Amino acid sequence: MAENTQTTDLALTQKVLNCEVQDSTGLNDFQKVPDRQGIAIPKVGINRFRVPLTFKHRDGSIMNHDCVASMYVNCPAGKTGINMSRLCSILQNESSHLQVNQNFFKTVLNRYRTDLRDYDYEEKLDAASLKIELSYPVKQLSLKSNNWGWQYYKTIVEAKETKTKGFVSSITLEYEYSSTCPCSLSMAKQYESDYAAGLTTEGNGIGVAHGQRSRATAKVILAKDAVFGIEDLIELLRTAIPTETQSLVKRIDEQAFAILNGSNPMFVEHASKRLYKVFNQDARITDWIVSLEHFESLHSHNACAVINKGIEDGLAESPVL
Repeated sequence: MAENTQTTDLALTQKVLNCEVQDSTGLNDFQKVPDRQGIAIPKVGINRFRVPLTFKHRDGSIMNHDCVASMYVNCPAGKTGINMSRLCSILQNESSHLQVNQNFFKTVLNRYRTDLRDYDYEEKLDAASLKIELSYPVKQLSLKSNNWGWQYYKTIVEAKETKTKGFVSSITLEYEYSSTCPCSLSMAKQYESDYAAGLTTEGNGIGVAHGQRSRATAKVILAKDAVFGIEDLIELLRTAIPTETQSLVKRIDEQAFAILNGSNPMFVEHASKRLYKVFNQDARITDWIVSLEHFESLHSHNACAVINKGIEDGLAESPVL
């Protein structure tokens, strides 16, 4: 057994030292050695690649953000492997002069499909994808006082380009909000009324409805050539659910937040239907799905829901950041 292993190791060493293909510097280039197994790989590439990328914010400011990129192409049958460093260099090259938007993704993906071929005479690769993850900061004004703070949104912007389906892009974003239970609010007010009328002496006459920090994770598929960015998605979420958590508050803002929550009591079902109405009215979005979770202050378990546009062959799996 040991002798057979040594023989195999020697043969492999000889193969490594005597590669049949060399690059322009004379170094062995195993990626270009033809593969005779006939096995294709649908998706191969790199993830966890950190890179600063430039975004134009709605207020006109241009900011660099620390991002994590995942980049893939297909590896067709007959091809041994891909030049993975080329994925990184293309992303860095294009991001040095382009801001992240749909045009940026189209440019990068086209280069992936073109530049990762072994030879210029080959057809473009069938598929390429790029996913960018970041914590996207937005200035959030306080509700009443003349203050503001940074609100951060866990975000994924991604796009795929394939030979069969063309270019498709999406945004996934995590939105935190407060939800006051309608049933609890009603019972608290009923108790206060009964106490004021002398129908009960329990407690001190003040009932507090239970509310909770809540989260909606929304994924939207954008229409072709749609002008739609991260802050557009945030705006839609705020329109549907205005009780977003606050980044900086004074007492007057805290009172305003209490009033806002009292004006918008909601179960997780209410929040889901609010989003359904708002998202379906926006022509820039062709498909969408949202998962919601209310982190209960009354229960030790959470209330949750998933809602989507509901089109045939559309988004169906709950988005996970």
